[in-house]
Amino acid sequence: MERGAQLFFEGIKREMEPALDDLMALAEDMEPAMREFVSEMGPAFVELLGQIEDLSAYHPPEILPNGDIILRKKTPEDVLDPPHEGEIDL
Repeated sequence: MERGAQLFFEGIKREMEPALDDLMALAEDMEPAMREFVSEMGPAFVELLGQIEDLSAYHPPEILPNGDIILRKKTPEDVLDPPHEGEIDL
């Protein structure tokens, strides 16, 4: 059985190897763009997260038809009485 399992996993490895090679090539192609994105946008994200403080104090983002994104802060009532999505069977 051990030999059968070994042959099975070797077969899977051979089948997956081209896809993994393609994934590695894609990652290498994207690396410079990702580094540039992080270097340019990183400070802005840090500043934004410093202003937001606690993400659990906000409702999920809402995207308006014109593309604007709204982050609504929860009211004290929302925090104390979260909406019930349905019953949970225990």
